[in-house]
Amino acid sequence: MIEKARGETAYLPCKFTLSPEDQGPLDIEWLISPADNQVVDQVIILYSGDKMYDDYYPDLKGRVHFTSNDLKSGDASINVTNLQLSDIGTYQCKVKKAPGVANKKFQLVVLVKPSGTRCYVDGSEEIGNDFKLKCEPKEGSLPLQYEWQKLSDSQKLPTSWLSEMTSSTISVKNASSEYSGTYSCTVKNRVGSDQCLLRLNVVPPSNKAGLIAGAIIGLLLALVLIGLIIFCCHKKRREEKYEKEVHHDIREDVPPPKSRTSTARSYIGSNHSSLGSMSPSNMEGYSKTQYNQVPSEDFERTPQSPTLPPAKVAAPNLSRMGAVPVMIPAQSKDGSIV
Repeated sequence: MIEKARGETAYLPCKFTLSPEDQGPLDIEWLISPADNQVVDQVIILYSGDKMYDDYYPDLKGRVHFTSNDLKSGDASINVTNLQLSDIGTYQCKVKKAPGVANKKFQLVVLVKPSGTRCYVDGSEEIGNDFKLKCEPKEGSLPLQYEWQKLSDSQKLPTSWLSEMTSSTISVKNASSEYSGTYSCTVKNRVGSDQCLLRLNVVPPSNKAGLIAGAIIGLLLALVLIGLIIFCCHKKRREEKYEKEVHHDIREDVPPPKSRTSTARSYIGSNHSSLGSMSPSNMEGYSKTQYNQVPSEDFERTPQSPTLPPAKVAAPNLSRMGAVPVMIPAQSKDGSIV
């Protein structure tokens, strides 16, 4: 049996001695019986008629070679380079030179070196807690061996750990600050080894209640903020919707309403035009009815009404209307009444 690591080169020796009776042509043949036993023996390299042939087995093409340039000298050994897990199997060397025939078998085992090893703490590194120190290689052929060491401080390991120093996991119970330090884990198998480092820092228990309260407050604040954002977006959409509805209600073909000022002005002008033709008998009725019909709201809301010139009435009309002449006293420059 030959054990090699993946990626290495396997040397398979096959030496022979010819007798004087062996007079026939020299034939050398190497065959493989794969480990899965699902296929028959297959030729991987052949020497016959002073020629070498190595293109029989696709999985090993370009990776199998005779070690000697003169096979007639009695050396039919081969090298298998860049070993892969698929190369595992039984290899057989056959030498023929009539009437002599001989053969030799090898069991080739390809192993994977440990690699990508990771050390970590599974649990909370707090005083009084229980946690685990773990050492896990990414790959590596079994069987694997583990070895833990403490590299810092006193380098003295707790007594309870001694039974687990050769396993992949160390269970820590009721941790104390003395356990703090740097640890190494070495993983080995028959073809190689790998190592990882772990820094353990055992600290006092944290204030979990404060952390939980802080997390709850933070969550509530986040919910309030999200609610405000949703409310503002909803309000803005409602305003935009209202503006669109008002905009669509405005019709361009509807004439603008008449101003109240022009309405009042036309109403007053029409009354003045008819004032001169009225007699004293109907003045009282006119003053009670017509002027009361003028909308008070229009005059109250009109900021400024235009000043109309007083209507001029002729003297004959005044007498017919029952006007009485009145003498208004005047005052001279020296202050006497005339």
